[in-house]
Amino acid sequence: MNPPRYVHLRLHSEYSVTDGIVRIGDAVKRAAGDGMPAMALTDLANLFGLVKFYTGARGKGVKPILGAEVFVEGEAGAAPSRILLLVQGHQGYLNLSELLARAWTRNVVKAQAICTWEWLQELGEGLIAIAGAQAGPVGQALMKGDDAGAAHLALRLAGIFPHRFYMEVQRAGRADDEAHVVAAVQLA
Repeated sequence: MNPPRYVHLRLHSEYSVTDGIVRIGDAVKRAAGDGMPAMALTDLANLFGLVKFYTGARGKGVKPILGAEVFVEGEAGAAPSRILLLVQGHQGYLNLSELLARAWTRNVVKAQAICTWEWLQELGEGLIAIAGAQAGPVGQALMKGDDAGAAHLALRLAGIFPHRFYMEVQRAGRADDEAHVVAAVQLA
């Protein structure tokens, strides 16, 4: 039996100007060399690298998964948070493109494009949502000790993305990683 293969679903490239330095060509070459069957590109609030990523990945035999990390407005005065949106098909790509276009043209706060909950509700079809770990709305509530608020936000996202919403945990060596993992598992 073959062991399960790792598929990278969160990658910010050089097109994520504020927090990405990975060059798309290098990432695709490495994924192919490591035998990854697929890989996602999820730059922060943009789709600028998708054509380069798609053609490069296909050329190396790696299935390209398209997506973006987006900011979502906070509830009740809370700071904006991040979720990851992955495209399921053509409609999902169109909806993600529209979400980002609206955010950049209608709701820029402190030089950052923010999606509204209403837009997510309207344009959620064809998209898979991943909670965003500690940077996401559920994770932010969990880190504040607001279990009820975290449950409310998880249910809200699950309602917008039925059978297409996933909790995310990250272990990156930060002091609060394990506390978030435990709280997220208890919430699920």
